[in-house]
Amino acid sequence: MTFMETLRGWLGAPERRDYQPPVTMTTLGVGVPCEPANPYLAENLAVVLAAVNILSGTMAALPVIVYTRRQGERIEQPDHWLQKLVRGGPNSQQVWGGLIESAVASVELHGNALVEIERDENGSVNGLRFIPWPWVTAQLLSTGRMAFDVYEPQMPAMGARKRRLLAADVIHLKDRSDDGLIGRSRLSRARETLRAATAQQTFATAFLERGAQPSGVLEVPGTMSQEQRTTLREAFKSRHGGADNAGSTLVLDGGISWKSAQISPEDAELLASRRFSVEEIARVFGVPPPLVGDLTHGTFTNSREAARWFGQFSLTPRVRRIEAELNRALFGPGSRYEIEFDMSDLLRSDPETRWASHKIAVEAGILDPEEIRQIEGWNPRKVEAAG
Repeated sequence: MTFMETLRGWLGAPERRDYQPPVTMTTLGVGVPCEPANPYLAENLAVVLAAVNILSGTMAALPVIVYTRRQGERIEQPDHWLQKLVRGGPNSQQVWGGLIESAVASVELHGNALVEIERDENGSVNGLRFIPWPWVTAQLLSTGRMAFDVYEPQMPAMGARKRRLLAADVIHLKDRSDDGLIGRSRLSRARETLRAATAQQTFATAFLERGAQPSGVLEVPGTMSQEQRTTLREAFKSRHGGADNAGSTLVLDGGISWKSAQISPEDAELLASRRFSVEEIARVFGVPPPLVGDLTHGTFTNSREAARWFGQFSLTPRVRRIEAELNRALFGPGSRYEIEFDMSDLLRSDPETRWASHKIAVEAGILDPEEIRQIEGWNPRKVEAAG
């Protein structure tokens, strides 16, 4: 460390935003014990795509409330600047739901998501902009604070736009972290599960591309040269290989005979294995199988309960983490404002059961009608003045 760097550290000088990292900077992520899974290839699996879509799409649709607390009462702030971004869009390219959907999908696939906080000349927040995680290199500064180096693709002739964002400039959402700094995706933690499902899909695709016909052996009397083997194999493949040639008539002469040498997918239990992989990947994301289209064990009743289970155990932990990070990054500690994603509709039981419970609570004197209205999200009943 140079004398000037040491002096800046003593004086508490702010971190530099220039793009050349100092020698004391450490690149994060090198301690991950296995190669991260490729999220783009993972989304080729229908169950991964469905799980990410149901998580990100549902969270993007949740109403957002900004409120303050006064004497134990929550007071909504519909004119707060964040509510204006929710209604009008956080930037010129996205609506609020699109921003949340992109960020949540990035967390599920990459383990991290970065949203830049845009400010005007007075330092007030006037926009939020999603930054794809593959564009980002996270760094740990010598001061112990985080920095995010962004390589932002531009026009091919212009090259990449390079810039640095400090922790105060961004909202950094992350999945469970091994070091407290950078999140690690569920796909990388369950790499072998993903690999098995991908292998099954690759096998099924290759099987169909071969016209769903089992491979086998051509038996030829006598001895063939290497060139004759190659010619016969290629001629046979071009005539009978592929889905377009499925069911074509096989005509052999010269004493050549055909013997099947591969078991059927049913014998290999391919379908059962692929169904099990769907359940395994659904477990990885914490999504009930009926919500990703696996209705093998689904009924109307347990599918309805699965939806409530999804809201309570899958969405709630994720939503609470996002709320905490938004409150920290946008409002700061000690702020009188708080942000909340309204999950009341997702966490409620079915109307018949809910209102039966309300009736019992009122008859037992536990709750009164006004409290029931509050639980249901309704305003108090207006009382007309006497006379």
